[in-house]
Amino acid sequence: MEGLVEFKMNDGSVVAVQATEEGRGSRPVARGDGTVQAAHTFEGALDGVRAAAEAALRVFRGGTLQPDGVEIEFGVRMSAEAGAFIAKGTAEGHLVVKLTWTPTPPPPPPPQRPDLHAPGGATRRA
Repeated sequence: MEGLVEFKMNDGSVVAVQATEEGRGSRPVARGDGTVQAAHTFEGALDGVRAAAEAALRVFRGGTLQPDGVEIEFGVRMSAEAGAFIAKGTAEGHLVVKLTWTPTPPPPPPPQRPDLHAPGGATRRA
């Protein structure tokens, strides 16, 4: 079942997020309008997701591949109890990774030396 979860921001403001309930065990008690207070701040709820993104970037930027660009896409679900977590897609998990490389231009040709023999057999003096 989905409902609204209010997350306090570090600056004291509040953001309401549509969230899913875990479905097992205890559930947070909602106000009369169905809104639940989150156990974490919004920023605190996203800390684990940020750490996962940073770890994934380290993995794909390091090693022998050395891509010029890394894009990581994943869905984030919000929960009053668990905070933010990476959402399950159609398979067991959802993570899209795009690595890009920029082709290296070929080196410029070496500079040509002037021909010491001018056309018609005349020789240039150096």
